[in-house]
This record gives sequence, structure tokens and C-alpha cells, in this order.
Amino acid sequence: MQASVYIMASGRNGTLYIGVTSDLVKRVWQHKQGFVEGFTYKYAVKSLVYYEQHISMESAILREKQMKKWRRQWKVNLIQENNPHWEDLWGSIIEN
Repeated sequence: MQASVYIMASGRNGTLYIGVTSDLVKRVWQHKQGFVEGFTYKYAVKSLVYYEQHISMESAILREKQMKKWRRQWKVNLIQENNPHWEDLWGSIIEN
């Protein structure tokens, strides 16, 4: 398992959620199934649009905190630079 920071979206330019986890596949699956109550459940945030892996949980948590302070447009820019069509990256993480 590897520490990851991820961004989920409700759709292209939709509601965004930034999280951190030690098991990206399991965590995204939980979001998709609606098992994570709260913000992502309430706003139907189920599409993985960005993620980055880190060598430690500490560095992932620091990055998550940094990204959560960003303006929305910075988050959108990060997604569009790496995933211009806002495709759900779920398939790419379950294949690895």
C-alpha cells in the first residue's frame, strides 16, 4: 500500500473533494459505493480525477493540507494539466 493524495469530482468542473489514504483503490471504491458518509456522499462526488502517490503518509498529509488551502482555480488547473477530459481514473488504478 502506498500513501496517496487524490481529488474526486462530481463531474467536469463540478464539486471537488481532496483526500489522503494509504489504500487508494479501497478508498475510491468506498466513495463510489457511497460508503463514505458526509461531503462526498451528500454531493455525489464519485469520479477520481487526479491522484499522486507519496513515499510516506507524512508527505501525503502535508500535500493534502497544502492543496486544501488552494483556490479552486488552482485545483481545476492541476486536474486539467493531468486529466484534460476529466476522465474517471478508476480503471487505471485497479489495473495496477
